[in-house]
Amino acid sequence: MAWNEPGKNGKDNDPWKQGGRDQGPPDLDEVFRNFGKKFGGIFGGSGGGNQSSSGGGSISTLLLLVAIVAALVWAFSGFYTIKESERGVILRFGQYHTEVGAGIHWKPTFIDQVRPVDIASVRSFRTDGFMLTQDQNLVRVTFEIQYRVFDARSYLFSVVNADNSLQEATDAALRFVIGHSLMDDILTRGREVVRQNTRQELETIITPYQMGLTLVDVNFRDARPPEEVRDAFDDAIAAQEDQERFVREAEAYAREIEPRARGQVNRIMQEAEAYRQQVILRAQGEVARFEQLLPQYLAAPRVTRERLYLETMEEVYSNTSKVLIDVSSGNNIMYLPLDQMLKGGAGGSGSSSALPVTPPRSLQDSQNTAPRQDGIRGTTTRDGRR
Repeated sequence: MAWNEPGKNGKDNDPWKQGGRDQGPPDLDEVFRNFGKKFGGIFGGSGGGNQSSSGGGSISTLLLLVAIVAALVWAFSGFYTIKESERGVILRFGQYHTEVGAGIHWKPTFIDQVRPVDIASVRSFRTDGFMLTQDQNLVRVTFEIQYRVFDARSYLFSVVNADNSLQEATDAALRFVIGHSLMDDILTRGREVVRQNTRQELETIITPYQMGLTLVDVNFRDARPPEEVRDAFDDAIAAQEDQERFVREAEAYAREIEPRARGQVNRIMQEAEAYRQQVILRAQGEVARFEQLLPQYLAAPRVTRERLYLETMEEVYSNTSKVLIDVSSGNNIMYLPLDQMLKGGAGGSGSSSALPVTPPRSLQDSQNTAPRQDGIRGTTTRDGRR
C-alpha cells in the first residue's frame, strides 16, 4: 500500500509523520535526532530522557564522529613519497625546517609543506643571439649549458628563480666574452678558448649568489655571421682551412723527409769515415810492405825489380782471358785459353784483350828472356817449349 493512499487521512503511511498530505519538507532537526538515536548506543549515548537532552546528545555525538573522520583523513593525508633522485625540503609554517631523503615519509598536513627537488638529473638550456665582437663585427652565437642541482635549499631560497637567474647570467657572461674576442677567433680557431672563457666567467658570476647549481658542461654549438655577408665569410673560412691544411701537410712532409735526410747524412759520413780508415790502413800497409822490401832491394836491386814486375803482371793478367807476350826473337804469340773463354762467355762477362806489354830492358838483356812459370800460367815460347 502506498503511503499516500486513503486511510486515517494517510497519517499511518506518512514517513515524515506529519499527519497530512499537504505538509512541507521534513524537519532536518528531526532527521538528525533520529540519526543520533540510531548511533547513540555505539558512542555511549542514552536513548532516554526528555527531548532537549536527547537532541543535545545527538549533536555532540555527530560532531565527535565528524571530528574522528576528519582526524583520520588528516592523518592519512600526511603520507608522501620522495623519489630516489629527489630531496624533499620541509617548510613548517612557510619557513625552512629540514630536508628528507628518498622513501615514504609523513608530515602534519596544514603545518608542514614538502617541496621535492630533483638533484640527480642534468638540466640544459640554449641561449643564442647577435653579439658585437671586439673588432666591431656582428655574429650570432649559440651556446648550450648543462647543469644540475646539488643544494636543494639554496636552489629554492637563495634567489627567486634559480633557472632564470642562470640563463640571465649566461647571457651576461657570453656577451662579455664575445665582446672581448675577434671575429676570426670566434668562427675558426678560437672556439675552444671562447668556450673555456665563457664557463669561467659564468662560474664567477653565479658563485656569490649561491644558487645551489653546478655547471656540468658548456658547449659552443654554433657561430655564424649575418646572412647578408655569410657567403663572404664562408669563403674566408674555407681559405683559412685550406691554409691550415697545407701547413699541416707541409709539416708532415718535413717530418717525413728530415729523418730520411738525416739518415742519409749519417750513412754518408759513416761511409766516408770507413773509406778514410781504409785508405789510411792501406797506405800504412803499403808503407810497411815497402819498408820490408827496401833491405831486399838494397841487397839485390835487379832481382827485386824483376820480382816486382812479374808480380805486377801476374795481378794484371789474372783479370783477362787473352794474353799477348812479346818475345825478343820473333813476333808476338797470343795464347787463347779456350776453357776460360767459354766459362767467361757462359757467365755473361765477355772476353777482354790485353795490350802487348814490353818488359824492361833488364829482362831483355838477361839470359832468362823466356817467361817464367811462377807468375803466369799457360805461356809458351815461339818454338813451343814451355
